[in-house]
Amino acid sequence: MKQQINQLLVTPKPFVKWAGGKRQLIPVLSRNLPKQMGTYYEPFLGGGALLFHILSERNQQSCGISDLNSDLILTYTTIRDKIDDLINSLKNHEKQYKKDSKSYYYSIRESSPRSAVEKTSRLIFLNRTCFNGLYRVNSKGKFNVPLGRYTNPNIVNEENLRSVSQILQSSKISIQCRDFESVLKDAKKGDFVYFDPPYQPVSNTANFTSYTHKSFTIDDLERLANLCLNLDSKGCKVMLSNSNSNEVEKMFKERRWNIKKIQANRAINSDSKKRTGHYELLIKNY
Repeated sequence: MKQQINQLLVTPKPFVKWAGGKRQLIPVLSRNLPKQMGTYYEPFLGGGALLFHILSERNQQSCGISDLNSDLILTYTTIRDKIDDLINSLKNHEKQYKKDSKSYYYSIRESSPRSAVEKTSRLIFLNRTCFNGLYRVNSKGKFNVPLGRYTNPNIVNEENLRSVSQILQSSKISIQCRDFESVLKDAKKGDFVYFDPPYQPVSNTANFTSYTHKSFTIDDLERLANLCLNLDSKGCKVMLSNSNSNEVEKMFKERRWNIKKIQANRAINSDSKKRTGHYELLIKNY
């Protein structure tokens, strides 16, 4: 019983490190949240940093969360529904990894498990042990990141996983795998929609859009800008994060959006000297 009470006291946080993750920006994002919201929608879920922050502050919040990455969505639903089996599987990964980290990592990277638990366990294991904790797939949808240099990676992190599982079990939270435009048919007046899409590149070398094997193109950004306008016309509150790029500013500047430039670090840049001093845009209609 004591263990159960302790689990309730742990604030859930992202269980994967995700390119563009918002954990370090939570103080800024929190200050920019609307005072009141109906249902909270997040169509580019990723690591879910803002979701977990909102749920820890408002545990009865109604949420519709989604992502086009089917492996990621399977991970959320498996953590919600099969947490004991998942933790046992991760403990086995941890045990085998300690015996021979290099050969075990690459054998798991090449594997294609079929069960939901083993697929989820593989994703979390690779995310915890790969270089820079980077989730990236190639054009065929195959995970292709090399082994990271860790002495003792936290592969299981049981306390947080149980806390995430517990909070996701709320009947007020819907989890779906779908394209971001699908939110338009669900969101209604007074609801709050937060978009954190793959960012537009600000240089020729910054084009990282491989969360799924389908890249997020300039056409997708235009679809997103039009979607934001449609949501605005429905009376929804909209907030969008993106890179400090000319394309993004052009699409939102003429439409009376409130654009703020905020400082952000890049946690996954392979050169640690290039992880700081970056700015990105926060765009709102309220």
